[in-house]
Order: sequence, then structure tokens, then C-alpha cells
Amino acid sequence: MNVHVPQVLYFQDLRVGESWESVSRTVTQAEISLFAGLSGDFNALHVDHEAARTGPFGQPVAHGLLGLAIASGLGTTAPRVETMAFLEIVSWSFRNPIAIGDTIRVITRVESLEPRAKGRRGVVTWNRQVLNQRGEVVQEGQTRTLVRGRPSPTADDGDAS
Repeated sequence: MNVHVPQVLYFQDLRVGESWESVSRTVTQAEISLFAGLSGDFNALHVDHEAARTGPFGQPVAHGLLGLAIASGLGTTAPRVETMAFLEIVSWSFRNPIAIGDTIRVITRVESLEPRAKGRRGVVTWNRQVLNQRGEVVQEGQTRTLVRGRPSPTADDGDAS
């Protein structure tokens, strides 16, 4: 049996408890360096290999906010939804470091759904876990987005009868 899964989901398509897993991607030294330049955070923990060797992780690690930014991007395709706005970070925890060469993916679960504007949109609370290649949770938390509702059918959408 073939099951049709919509390419882009609307608010009405989501169900509490549903979950998706993103594709994986590997975090590189270049990304860490670029993020340091973009953010202005040149903490030795991220950019000084010699100093990082004597630090708490024994090696340079990605900025926590870089991990959050990558997770945000990975989450945009698993699932693909009609997002209108990113509303808030409800909570976010940095559990373990993301090292150069770690491959991360995101597990996204619908935590709650709050319809707005008579179903034309709704607020979705997402629970996200960022896992490395060993299946360890490196970051996790809850975010909220505003998601467009399914367009209502118009007279032009019906049969020609």
C-alpha cells in the first residue's frame, strides 16, 4: 500500500507525539572558524587547538550556539512545515560537546498544538534532540513556531460541474 505523505505540512497535518529524524551532517573546523568570525566569539575553547587540549574536553569543540543553529537548520526539513515565524526558545540545554568531525542529526517531536485565528495558523511547541554519531544527546530543548494553516478551498478549487 502506498501512503501519500504531503511534501509540506500545514498546522492541521500535525499530531502531538509525531516525530521525525533529520538527515545527518558533519561539523567541520571551517564552520567553527566561520561561526567565531560571525559571532565574535573567539574563546580559546573553540579556536585555539593548543589551549583546548588542556581544557575540559581535551580538544576544540563547536560553539554551543553553532550546534543550536545547525539543529535549527536540520529541523526545517524533518518535517517540512509551512513555518511563518520562529517564536521562542522555551528551553535549551547543552548536554555534551560537539567536537570537530562529529556527525549530528535532530529528532523532532510535536509537543503541543495551539490553534490560532480560527485555524488559519497555529503555535507548535517542538521538542528537539540533537544526537551525535554515537547516539548521545548533545543538545536538547523546546522551541515554538507559528505554522500556517491549510488554505481553505475556494470556489475555483471545486469540480467544474
